[in-house]
Amino acid sequence: MNPVLVNLWRGSAIESRHRGAVAVVDSKGQLVYGLGDIDRAEFPRSSIKFLQAIAFVESGAVEHFSLTDRHISLSCASHNGEAVHTDLVSEWLETIRCGNDDLECGAELPLHPDTQFELIASGAAPQRIHHNCSGKHLGLLSTVKYMGESTIDYRLINHPAQRRWFDILESLAEIHIADLPWGYDGCGIPALALPLHRMAFAMAKLANPNGLDKARVTAIERITAAIAAEPYMIAGASRLCTALVKLTGKDVLVKTGAEGYYTAVLPRLGLGVALKADDGHKRASQVMLGEVLLRLGAITQEQYQALAEYVHPDLTNSRGEVIGHAEPSSEWLAYG
Repeated sequence: MNPVLVNLWRGSAIESRHRGAVAVVDSKGQLVYGLGDIDRAEFPRSSIKFLQAIAFVESGAVEHFSLTDRHISLSCASHNGEAVHTDLVSEWLETIRCGNDDLECGAELPLHPDTQFELIASGAAPQRIHHNCSGKHLGLLSTVKYMGESTIDYRLINHPAQRRWFDILESLAEIHIADLPWGYDGCGIPALALPLHRMAFAMAKLANPNGLDKARVTAIERITAAIAAEPYMIAGASRLCTALVKLTGKDVLVKTGAEGYYTAVLPRLGLGVALKADDGHKRASQVMLGEVLLRLGAITQEQYQALAEYVHPDLTNSRGEVIGHAEPSSEWLAYG
């Protein structure tokens, strides 16, 4: 059983306890820091998007369609669906001569509450461009268009669009894809489950790509530079991913995934991070991320405090009164 890594306090007593696991690995595959069962297969969900974008950037589609850092960052996003995101999605679709229905992610309400309310108040229905994964789908769709492949069912497991990123994950994580459990993600493409330490290993190679072939290094550097340059595109308002990258620049690149998963790329330290809250609660995974980044020296105490609303959040009632808080448990102390 994984250790309790986050406690939620109500007043003077702990009300909820969140178990989880954390792996920090260097680019040679050495475990630098580990908590819990890091060998258990877990679905990284959207936390894998930095890796999925590599095939898009390597393909030549970026240059062919004259795309920019904003497009590359959006291809890595779980975006809010704010106007700045959906406007770029719509423009991008026109650039590659596709329409909303060519996206195979399905239609969903925007993640951003104010944008949700605006859409509902206008009487409009959510479209596929509002889906938080529409940028990733555009990266896949652009590659398919550039390669001259069929855009129909590009989301399915046997389509070349999916096989390309499978091969990249297999290479960077040094794991056999055929052995991994899998299913379909919420946006319609395949999701693979792999051990946390293998996911962290792949992220470490984004942090320190030395030793990879030149084309891959170039693609990785283009992706990390784009995320650092355009952090709003990977998430948006009131989101930890955007806030952290804005605060740290290229030193800390983080990506959330559904069900309490986070990954981080730490170029200054040459490390990759993967973590999972067992109960899938974002409240827990954000606290876990803040604690591991602080312990690694990836962020300063001042930066940690600047991110307190995410990494050390207060519990409030309906009157807006602070009645408790979430914080790292004492289990972290046992691991240094």
